[in-house]
Amino acid sequence: MVSKRYLVTEPKVLLRHPLNIFGPSIIPAILLSLFIPTAYSETIELSGSPFATDGAPLPVHVRTEGEKLVYVDPSAHAWGAYSAKGKLIRWGIATAGDQWCDDIGKECKTHTGNFRVYSVGTSSCVSNKFPLPDGGAPMPYCMYFSGGQAIHGSNEVEFQNVSHGCVRVHVDDAKWLRYQFVEGPTLANQFRGTRVFIEPY
Repeated sequence: MVSKRYLVTEPKVLLRHPLNIFGPSIIPAILLSLFIPTAYSETIELSGSPFATDGAPLPVHVRTEGEKLVYVDPSAHAWGAYSAKGKLIRWGIATAGDQWCDDIGKECKTHTGNFRVYSVGTSSCVSNKFPLPDGGAPMPYCMYFSGGQAIHGSNEVEFQNVSHGCVRVHVDDAKWLRYQFVEGPTLANQFRGTRVFIEPY
């Protein structure tokens, strides 16, 4: 199902409940400020992601070899930020590369495996390739990890993999990752940017 994005005030939260399970009439009042119901059987999803990890479709702990990790599972359409001790501290929706992209006539899946962030950008980061032929697509807070593929903010984050290979996350999440979690290669980290792992799919 394609998700819908809504801008809401704090606290920001992500929910994935279809309304055919529980309708708005029985939603506890405390949750009314946290999500906005959509049409019947659509996915509920809000901008930004919670620091709380309860109910995350990702492991609560992973082995990180003593360093921070950005983990992306394209099959679960989710990303997670793990501390150096392997604890999940924040997660959200991720849209990875499609199986096939008609405009370029070939497979465009996100590269899988272990990588490191080698270049980071600001809110003004844009693609130099897409849309064809001249590029210009917004990629705010881009964090490049493999060739031309990056984790970046987007207003088109879905519960399906439809990108040209980049990993799309909500703009709020990309900003947090870029400035609060991810490090590009520097002398301080011996030119080893933050580790990224993309699960095979």
